[in-house]
Amino acid sequence: MPEEACWATFFDPEAALDQLLTLAGSPGNTVEFGCGFGTFTLPAARRTAGVVSALDIELEMVESVREKADAEACDNIHVELRDFVADGTGLETGSQAHAMIFNLLHLENPVALLSEAHRVLGTGGAVSVIHWRSDIPTPRGPSLDIRPTPEQCREWMQEAGFRAVQTVDLQSCCPYHFGLLGRR
Repeated sequence: MPEEACWATFFDPEAALDQLLTLAGSPGNTVEFGCGFGTFTLPAARRTAGVVSALDIELEMVESVREKADAEACDNIHVELRDFVADGTGLETGSQAHAMIFNLLHLENPVALLSEAHRVLGTGGAVSVIHWRSDIPTPRGPSLDIRPTPEQCREWMQEAGFRAVQTVDLQSCCPYHFGLLGRR
């Protein structure tokens, strides 16, 4: 991860979530796979009365998000140090209304991660996917040769059981990324 100030220049999380959640509907409980600096965590928490379960494998990231949630008095954020790739989310089946998987689907087994998102979402729940574009060089992100295309992500989402997968135009708020949204 780059420095947080640099990272923040790659996204307008408020605008991205406005677009994604307009399509997804009012979220209830939300799980965020890989919360990082909390770039999307806090804006998501402000948009729901449900709990945002923010998971990350990096202790430094978890502590940072906890501090930010405390500073903003966001009491609907549950931050957890968790290797969700190896151990899953630990959340109950069907307990979530929204899942956020941002900048992760270049990992070794993306369908397994998407399947875990599918498992924890209730009927009609939505998964939002944002990933680094593979068709242009970007200032950060994984190497171009391991970045998935939107078409690959769409196929993986469908393989994991998502339906009605649609493209979300994020160019105005996340010019280095593409977005997809699927339904359980």
